[in-house]
Formats: sequence, structure tokens, C-alpha cells
Amino acid sequence: MFDAQGKRYLDASGGAAVSCLGHSDRRVITAIQQQLDVLPFAHTSFFSNAPMEALADTLIGHAPGDLDRVYFVSGGSEAIEAALKLARQYFVEKGEPQRRHLIARQGSYHGNTLGALAVGGNAARRAQFEPLLIAVSHVSPCYTYRGLQPGETEISYGERLAAELEAKIIQLGGDTVMAFVAETVGGATLGAVTPVSGYLKRVREVCDRYGVLLILDEVMCGMGRCGSLFTFEPEGIVPDLVTIAKGLGAGYQPIGAVIASQRIYDTIVKGSGFFQHGHTYLGHAAACAGAIAVQERLHAGGLLQRVRPMGEKLETKLRAAFATHPHVGDIRGRGLFRAIELVEDRATKKAFSASRTIHQRLKKNALHAGLLCYPSGGSVDGVQGDHVLFAPPFIIEDDQLDELVDKFSQALELTLQH
Repeated sequence: MFDAQGKRYLDASGGAAVSCLGHSDRRVITAIQQQLDVLPFAHTSFFSNAPMEALADTLIGHAPGDLDRVYFVSGGSEAIEAALKLARQYFVEKGEPQRRHLIARQGSYHGNTLGALAVGGNAARRAQFEPLLIAVSHVSPCYTYRGLQPGETEISYGERLAAELEAKIIQLGGDTVMAFVAETVGGATLGAVTPVSGYLKRVREVCDRYGVLLILDEVMCGMGRCGSLFTFEPEGIVPDLVTIAKGLGAGYQPIGAVIASQRIYDTIVKGSGFFQHGHTYLGHAAACAGAIAVQERLHAGGLLQRVRPMGEKLETKLRAAFATHPHVGDIRGRGLFRAIELVEDRATKKAFSASRTIHQRLKKNALHAGLLCYPSGGSVDGVQGDHVLFAPPFIIEDDQLDELVDKFSQALELTLQH
């Protein structure tokens, strides 16, 4: 990317893990332009439109299990709001109106609207809006670097977390819990935190035992970002609802979606007959046309197949450069979704004091070096803790991976000098 003064930047974060195809994919741009010539907009309360239906068919065709219905919105926060309301209406229609409680995880991020902020576990983002938020219970995240106890295996760690979820469901009253909401791979708040093997299977079992819906948030980590179209696929489970956005439209037009199981759809259709929700730009024809072109680039264009090998190359280069760095505590992630957690003391995992504003200065220094990355803070307790996300476009090449590492190294050393 180039700014108004002509300065060149390597985009190593895709904006906020959005621009998976880069910023100038001619096929996506052309698809949007052509759709504008045919039909810019038609309100979905009156009409369907061909791109919306085609995009839904494409997503359903790739979705596993009974994820067979799609509800399009304009972004990730809207997708979470729609998923929460779908879950509530499902239980009302099903004859279980007492189900009202939501459980989510500490250290999560699900969006900035009030419902999304309430299920989110980012303390700093929630703080000033707490009086406006609905009550949501939060359990521990699957955060191996800081959560795995001495002598504990990853398998037993996952079982312990699932037991914590089950205990919370029992505490609230098993038949009063509506849904458990989680990012498949943690995003902005913790930084590319991946689940341990078996954790999500155990979570799925617990949810099924108590009739609780499982909502997986793949707004940031999904649509190929971690190496498979849906990030939950390698985990061997299927959620009841999954939210997507960001990489769905690759930044060319605002679009998001909720993909729901057939049984949720059937229950609502057989009940009141319609989902009591809506926004003006649902299923926007031009946005859907662009998103279809994105899907074609991922599948027919072969870009999805590049993500895993290029992600492994990125991890190798990050580890070669920073694995023994005295202020790098952890290097983690999956596919082209990677993070480095920064610490003051590597041996004790002590975080830098928030007063040092490490992540804020790191972003500024990276920009100065010509690198766009995604530093953030509060990963330890909502206030302390610094990490940086890397989510480069899927078109990144080997020499650009080297440029990423070199420029980040410059920015990091400049940041740590003060």
C-alpha cells in the first residue's frame, strides 16, 4: 500500500485480518462493478437477488454437517448480534423460553455492538459500557501459554476447561443456558490462540449434554485464514451457528453472515415463520457479488491451498528470528494467522507494565518502518500484556515474508530501547 505521500507499506495484517486477497484483485473489483450495472440494491423485505442466493449456495456447499442456512449482514458485530438473537428465538419457538443465559470466554472479542461487547471478554473494551451490557458469564479461555499448569498435559488441560464450562452451566441451571460463544482461534484480544487437541470436541459434548447451542465466532480466523475455509473443520466438530465476515468479502465491500443448522431454521419456520430481525443492507447484491468472486479465488484460483504452506514458512521465519529473543514469550497461531506475545521477563512470563505502552509504540514504529501489523494489549488480564498479530494476504510471497520479519525486527528493537 502507498500513502498520500507515496510511502510504501507492506500489509502484514490485512487491515484487521480482512484483506486476504490484497487490495487490488481485479476479478473481485470487476464482479462488483458488473453487479452495480445490473442491480446495486434491492431491499430483502421485498426481493431476493441472484448474487445473494449464489453466495449462500457456495457457502453451504463447502460447510460441513447440517449448516444449511445463511443469513447475510454487513459485518462481524452484526453477525454476532444475529446469532445471539437466532439462538434466543430458536428456544422460544421450541418451547423453552426459560433459556436466557449466555456463556462466553475471558480474553475474547466478538465485536463492538452492545450484545457482541457483552459476550466479549475484553475487559478494557467493556469497561466504560458495563452498565449497558446484558449479563453474560465468562469462563477461562483455552490459552496454553498462560493457562496450562505445570505437569498438566494439553489433553487434561482441555478436559479441565470443558469441566469448568459444565460447572458453569450447572451453576446457572442446565435448562436455562442458551448458548456458549467462542472464537475457534482467538483473535484480537489474545492473539491467534489455538485450541488444544480435543478441547472443542469436549465443549461440543458438554453443550449437547445440556441442550446448549454452540456458537463459534470465525469472523477473524475463518474463511481460509487458518488454512481451511471453516477453522473448526480440523477440530472434528460442527457448531450450531458460525459467524463469518472479514475474509468473506476480503475488504472490497462490507459483508458478514451467520450460517445456521437446519434444525434451527426448521424450528423457527415451523413456529412463527420468520426470524424477527433485520438490517437495511442484508444480502446487499454488490457485496455478495464481490464475495462470490472471493470464493472463486480461494477455491478455483487455488489461494486457499497456499495458506497452510505459507503459514508454516512464516512460522519458521518468525521462530528463526525471535524464538530466543529475551522479550518474546510465545510464538503461536495457525495458517496465515500468527502472533508473538511480548514479555518483560521470558523466564517468568511477566508482562510489560501497561504504562510502557509497548503495543501502541510498536504499531507506530512498524508504520515508520513501512510495515502494517496488528499490535494489541491486555492479553494477560485486560490491561497488562502485549502481543502482535500477523495476518498477511494469502497472495504473500517468500521475499515478502522476509521483508515482514526484517521490518518487524527493526520496529521491535526500536520499541524496546525506550
